[in-house]
Amino acid sequence: MPTAASAFGLRTRLVLAFLLVAAVSAVTTAALTYREARSAVLVRAQDTAVASFREEAERFVPSLPLDPESLRWNLYDIAARAKPHPWIVFAEYGSLRASSGDRPVSGVLTAELRRTAHTSPHGTFERVVKDGKAYLTIGMPVMTRVVAGGRAVPSGLVLFAVMPMTNEEVDIDALVTAARDGALPGLAVALVPALLAARSVLRPVRELRRAAHSMGGGQLDTRIAVRGRDEMAALASTFNESAARLEHSVQELRDAGTRARRFASDVSHELRTPLAGMLAVTDVLDEDAGTLDPDTARAVRLISAETGKLAVLVEDLMEISRFDARAVSLVTDEVDAAEAVRSTLSGRQWLDRIRTELPEGFRIRLDPRRFDVIVANLVGNALRHGAEPVTVRLSKRGGALIVEVHDNGPGIDPDALPHIFDRFYKADAARARSSGSGLGLAITEENVRLHGGTIHARNAPGGGALFTVELPFEGPASATAAPDGPLPAQAAGPPDSRGGTGPTA
Repeated sequence: MPTAASAFGLRTRLVLAFLLVAAVSAVTTAALTYREARSAVLVRAQDTAVASFREEAERFVPSLPLDPESLRWNLYDIAARAKPHPWIVFAEYGSLRASSGDRPVSGVLTAELRRTAHTSPHGTFERVVKDGKAYLTIGMPVMTRVVAGGRAVPSGLVLFAVMPMTNEEVDIDALVTAARDGALPGLAVALVPALLAARSVLRPVRELRRAAHSMGGGQLDTRIAVRGRDEMAALASTFNESAARLEHSVQELRDAGTRARRFASDVSHELRTPLAGMLAVTDVLDEDAGTLDPDTARAVRLISAETGKLAVLVEDLMEISRFDARAVSLVTDEVDAAEAVRSTLSGRQWLDRIRTELPEGFRIRLDPRRFDVIVANLVGNALRHGAEPVTVRLSKRGGALIVEVHDNGPGIDPDALPHIFDRFYKADAARARSSGSGLGLAITEENVRLHGGTIHARNAPGGGALFTVELPFEGPASATAAPDGPLPAQAAGPPDSRGGTGPTA
């Protein structure tokens, strides 16, 4: 099941990573620029206002005692010269309060600002936010000059200026808007190099994927073009070197397998002629064995039996070599399955030893000769290593013919079940010198596969081994129809060991 990480392709992840880096860079740059610009805007307005208000406070020389009305007009005069924006000027002198504006602004002045303004001869300022609005508040004491000593002393009058920073807020909002409006087009522009970068990275990756897929399909001569000197070029070079070594190794294995198959086929073929002569001689000797002395007769029968085993082994090896060389084909005909099974059992004189459940009417297209091998191998195997009675049963399941061969023996060792169709495998190691070649069941499986069917071996619930063959009624698509005329001769031979049976194609 695909994970969340695999839900996006490599191209999408590369583009998203590129855009993320671009977005982080743009946001960081915009944030730093905004902070510096905001600070510059506020500091400039603040310095201008503080310097201008300090000038006004130093120039203001009140006539004491203070007259509230004249003080108010003085405050109007100071507010009229406000820089960089209009001020609202507020004055405190003891219990006397005066303001140049109608709006109450004393709530903006903090206690800390008032305390510092009364105690510091240089004044103080603060930026205050009240009700969502920013203000610059300035407090300046008004100094009087005393002739004796020539130094200025506080007069007790403190002037406060409150400047709304509306314009600065507008400028700052404009900076934010400019940063935002500049970042979005920047990300859109960054998408183009992101796609180009992703393409340059993914092109060799796609080539590598296609090359790996081709090699998986058997095209071991696949190579990748090496471009440049970067990491992807090094990866392509490594892939090509590995592919070349793999192609060389596989070719060596193929050549070795071909030589081995040719050797087995050639040896089997060369042995057929002398074996035919030996079998003829042993047949004659068998007929005369009764006239020989006991020791000689025993030796003659031993030679005859071993020659028969050798003949079976040679035929099995030749058949296996034909399967390995893909030189085997089916010659199919439509036959009655029950009649074909009876013909196999009758040809080997097994009818009186086998229980059969052969319903009529199962017509199937198959190769009669190879079907004979399948049935003969399985029944012979059951007779030799199982226990009678042996049952052969035909049935139909879906679009397949089911052939079951069941014996009443001890069954198959569970450890041997996975290997029962392996070549030269014998379930009972103590019977290494059995009469079979160990290839019979392997040949049976190859014949079943050639028909497009399957074969399974298991132990039946009631005891004994049960072999089940499934063959499609229509037969494999690659089979050829049999020509008109009699069917090919059926194979015959002695039953094989649990690992295989003697009758072969």
